[in-house]
Amino acid sequence: MEAAKAHIVIRGCGAISPLGHDAVTTAAAYAAGIPAFTTIQHNGQPTPVAALPASAEAELEALLATNPAYKQLDRSVQLAIYAARQAAAQAGWLRDHAPISDDLGVNVGSSRGATGLFEHHYSDFRQSINGSLSSGASPTTTLGNLSSWVAHAVNAGGAQISHSITCSTALMAIANGVAWLKAGMAGRFLAGGTEAPLTGFTVAQMKAVGIYSKRAGQPYPCQPYALEKQNTFALGEGAALIALEQTTMLKSGDFVVEAVGVGFEKIVSKTGISAEGINFQKAMQHALCQLPTHDQQVDLIITHTPGTRAGDKAELAAIAAVFGSDQPAITTNKWLIGHTLGASGALSIQYALYVLQQQAFVPIPYSSLLLPASVPGRPYCRVMVNAAGFGGNAASIIITKI
Repeated sequence: MEAAKAHIVIRGCGAISPLGHDAVTTAAAYAAGIPAFTTIQHNGQPTPVAALPASAEAELEALLATNPAYKQLDRSVQLAIYAARQAAAQAGWLRDHAPISDDLGVNVGSSRGATGLFEHHYSDFRQSINGSLSSGASPTTTLGNLSSWVAHAVNAGGAQISHSITCSTALMAIANGVAWLKAGMAGRFLAGGTEAPLTGFTVAQMKAVGIYSKRAGQPYPCQPYALEKQNTFALGEGAALIALEQTTMLKSGDFVVEAVGVGFEKIVSKTGISAEGINFQKAMQHALCQLPTHDQQVDLIITHTPGTRAGDKAELAAIAAVFGSDQPAITTNKWLIGHTLGASGALSIQYALYVLQQQAFVPIPYSSLLLPASVPGRPYCRVMVNAAGFGGNAASIIITKI
């Protein structure tokens, strides 16, 4: 007898972002379609950023109050813990004070890691007379904090992986989770990304690349696909974790990770972007070839497109090369929340789940390039999410709703 096909199912999704602190607040923010940007002063310049709203900040503070140790952690780790506990609770996995679950693995990534605390401790080092530091400087700035503290918060005793693959980080974490489950090395997996980059040094780094938006105070500071030939990249913060499990029994309403694709190209610039988007082409083709031969149709692509001229153009060129005249509809959430770097792919997965549930995405409200439109009357059954990062890497994940 032929063995039943195994599927990777999303049992829960936890997220905290400029749009909200749970599925309800985030869905309301998407429905309203109002960008979450505020303006800060950075080196004397008005600078758009997307920070947590007051309501989400209050929820995060409530979590931190439950464990004194949480207050000592970097904000990126705190955001990850919040999202992980939410995802685990939604999946029915959260059991406080229960024995450690050795079958539950964790992979949390970040592009920048403990940016805020690292800057703080380095400042203390520079200002101290003898170069002394607090004993917590090293333990709280290591990248391993991401997975170890999340595992602690959800009683996970399996694999604990922290990594950085720049802005592809979250999708690569999900790819790891899928691989561990398929290999039988874990029974359940929490995977995703977190980023807290709204610090002076990180903003300065993005400005140094020459991509940061100069549209502070305007309605849409970040404008992927914009007609105007300018860079409109703007930073946001947040975290999203996905609870994954393998099953042979699917039921109506399940969200399935149907395919995971990765791509890489040799670096041709400091950001690793080629005009043709070769890395995107490889990642999308890798994902599509895992679909049934007779059914490789995608209804919507949530693009990486961070609002940079070169990056946006390369990804759109890659989509045209892969799909030809049969391009699916295209959208993004970065005009609402900015670029959350290592967390962006997971927050795009959250958006994909919203689209599949609501059967609608938020239309781009500003003048943009001519993008492929949805086919009238055709439901969104399969959504592809793209991400790419410095260094020439890219990832594509396809989500299907049963």
